[in-house]
Amino acid sequence: MMSKIEIKNAEGKATDTVEFSSAVYGIEPNIAVVHQVVVCQAASLRQGTHATKNRSAVSGGGVKPWRQKGTGRARQGTIRAPQWAGGGVVFGPTPRSHARRTNAKEVKLAMRSVLSGKLADAELVVVEALSFDAPSTKKAVELLKNLGLAEKRITVVVADDDINTFLSFRNLKRVTVIGASEATAGLLIDNKALLMSADIAKYFEEVLA
Repeated sequence: MMSKIEIKNAEGKATDTVEFSSAVYGIEPNIAVVHQVVVCQAASLRQGTHATKNRSAVSGGGVKPWRQKGTGRARQGTIRAPQWAGGGVVFGPTPRSHARRTNAKEVKLAMRSVLSGKLADAELVVVEALSFDAPSTKKAVELLKNLGLAEKRITVVVADDDINTFLSFRNLKRVTVIGASEATAGLLIDNKALLMSADIAKYFEEVLA
């Protein structure tokens, strides 16, 4: 089975219709797997360097504040106990890894689900080519206007070695530019429109099929 995707030129006009594998662009999106993968990927990006000092790590407080008995006050062993101002923190966060394990098959299924959902919702825009002879934000803005994407929050997927296209879109508001190899389910779904060239669409077909 094949899914038909409309190909547009730089003027925003449809020039061709290309068939891609329905296994990548035509499946029923698995929302549960997409949610699981996106959450896992977001968790893995956390640095996990949060830390607090407990009573043993706070400096000072080595001397007993007052004698044990006879003062009429509650007994205290150190001014660095949690109940004292400037004391240690009870059960505070400690450095750790937040990474979660995700199966490779689930990662691919999530990406196929996102691409299929984008196509079904008419949020996948495929152009003949994304090529700039030199970095040009002006040409990038013009391209988005021709495609009707100027006011939308979009993600542009470019070839990993296409520096000129990357630099052309990089400074635009509401535009996120990523290389094809760094695409994840979270990056592909976090937008109102997904823009790529026919070559990139073919690349995803080969990698995810």
